[in-house]
Amino acid sequence: MTGPYEYVAPAYWLLDSTRGGAHGFNTETSPGPAPPPIESLRRMLPEDHLWPIDSWWNYHAGGGAFQDIHVFTEALNARYGAATSLEDYARKAQVMAYEGHRAMFEAFGRNKYTATGVIQWMLNNAWPSVIWHLYDWYLRPGGSYFGAKKACEPLHVQYSYDDRSVVVVNSYYQPFANMKVVARVYNLDMAEKFSREAKVDVAEDSSTRVFTLPEIAGLSSTYFVSLVLEDGSGAPAGRNFYWLSTKPETLDWDKSTWYYTPTKTFADYTALNSLPPVDLKAASRTEERGTDRVTTVTVANPGKTIAFAVHLKLKKGPDGDEVLPVLWEDNYFALLPGESRQVAATYRASDLGRAAPVVEVDGWNVKAMPAPQP
Repeated sequence: MTGPYEYVAPAYWLLDSTRGGAHGFNTETSPGPAPPPIESLRRMLPEDHLWPIDSWWNYHAGGGAFQDIHVFTEALNARYGAATSLEDYARKAQVMAYEGHRAMFEAFGRNKYTATGVIQWMLNNAWPSVIWHLYDWYLRPGGSYFGAKKACEPLHVQYSYDDRSVVVVNSYYQPFANMKVVARVYNLDMAEKFSREAKVDVAEDSSTRVFTLPEIAGLSSTYFVSLVLEDGSGAPAGRNFYWLSTKPETLDWDKSTWYYTPTKTFADYTALNSLPPVDLKAASRTEERGTDRVTTVTVANPGKTIAFAVHLKLKKGPDGDEVLPVLWEDNYFALLPGESRQVAATYRASDLGRAAPVVEVDGWNVKAMPAPQP
């Protein structure tokens, strides 16, 4: 139980070697706050206390050193740009929680078995909260859930914040031969700055460094790394996507406490705020599977700009509540220009009632839209 329990920069988990980093078994830890999506914030806070953050928010935080979420919020404002509204804060919070939780689980995966395990504090909350959960009291999954889900894929390709290595982590007790890793680096305007691919034989229950990304000249202040893992036939077996900064993010190790290590200099992702809006194309279909229903969404980006942090939501009719609980295959993902994805949601038919399922698509720079069914 070495902590941390508060927000730490993503690189912490790979750089720390004395406290909660990926070098042993950490029985209780997390990147701390995970403010829920805006729908949950609107439900748990009265209208006149939604914004700005005040003592009503703090009442839904923790106790002791965790009475508020100022550490997380200060990092959010420094890294992504000062939040200007509740909507802006909630959007940025999902992206930062995704980034933080993915980094923690990926660090322990890469360092197996020097790092022998990690337990996230916590899974969910016993009441509406802005801290310590992968999904909230309303069973609504946010960025923390999908960051953890991505990192914990049993066959997974990932980037290392400490040494820029690209790694395949295999948690299956079987090998995978003749795999291929494809890495591409893009500027904010989608200009490709670097690409590399390599074949790799992945041993069972292993962590394999495939190659290391070089220093790249001419990068925009915020840039992207796209990773794809392909099987022997060339079919995608996994994918991952990172937003990175040319400004170094450093930690203030001398000021470490039992619950966190402060950030000395922050990454700069403010250029994300200048991404042009994107119109996606989307459609959905629903089928019955016993007592469950599965709604599959096809979403495509026909434009020339990245669609960042694409978010899918399933509702009970066009004006109904969100269907919860729901198991989405993926969420808060990126769509490169010309790229399309199919993502399925599984839920109980009884939770839909007599309403027709309606999918809404939005995102960081995505105009909100429905995904109509045939």
